[in-house]
Amino acid sequence: MEVNAARALAGARTCFVGIGLPSTAANLARRTVNPDLVLIYESGTLGSKPTRLPLSIGDGELADSADAVVSVPEMFNYWLQGGRIDVGFLGAAQVDRFANINTTVVDRGPGKPEGRLPGAGGAPEIAANCGQVLMVLRHSRRNFVGSLDFVTTLGHGSGPRDRAALGLPGAGPTAVITDLGVLRPDPGTAELVLTDLHPGVTVEQVRAATGWDLKEAARIGVTDPPTAAELAALRALKAATPQGTPASGTPEAAGARKDTATR
Repeated sequence: MEVNAARALAGARTCFVGIGLPSTAANLARRTVNPDLVLIYESGTLGSKPTRLPLSIGDGELADSADAVVSVPEMFNYWLQGGRIDVGFLGAAQVDRFANINTTVVDRGPGKPEGRLPGAGGAPEIAANCGQVLMVLRHSRRNFVGSLDFVTTLGHGSGPRDRAALGLPGAGPTAVITDLGVLRPDPGTAELVLTDLHPGVTVEQVRAATGWDLKEAARIGVTDPPTAAELAALRALKAATPQGTPASGTPEAAGARKDTATR
């Protein structure tokens, strides 16, 4: 999952990075497929080059290694909403068939209080304004749901015309990378369809882990296994990171778990 997420950043110039799995993938991309990738974090750091995985968007390593540090209002008003960022990279707690995201609250069932999540953070603006959005999260019915308990961040709304109707300039989510495979929006309907499987995974496994009747591409590809170089770079990043680093704890990473997969 992490390796394929990093590969998806090949050719990108700038990436607005969420903490957790998105940050792991983006930092791995800098060490493998895209050494010139400019990492941007919503705390105001431009061109960060951390030597380890940051603990949060406020990690001093991001500022110490950045080309520049700007204010949060400048980051959002000028860089993000100004359309100057190619790719936004997000995690999620819940995703629906149109790649809409919930990181706010989940229904825990009758007689139980609602489960509160970290909230929106910068995710709505990232999804609205970046040239495209990539998402990474584990594949289960808990995460891939038929109906969101709360819409925190708009992906494709309810179909292909919703983003344009709302005046959102970015293309929205273009790929959802999981520990089972890759889903991409259908050009005609904007509904997520299964386009790639990781080695050893079956279509039936993915369908069983999805909370709606998942459609499949006419031709489903198989991702390449991680190379020795990719695994070495990933393990080096994690070895340099202090033990106990949370894989979640920010809105962009909500729902992600510590034992991240390397597929």
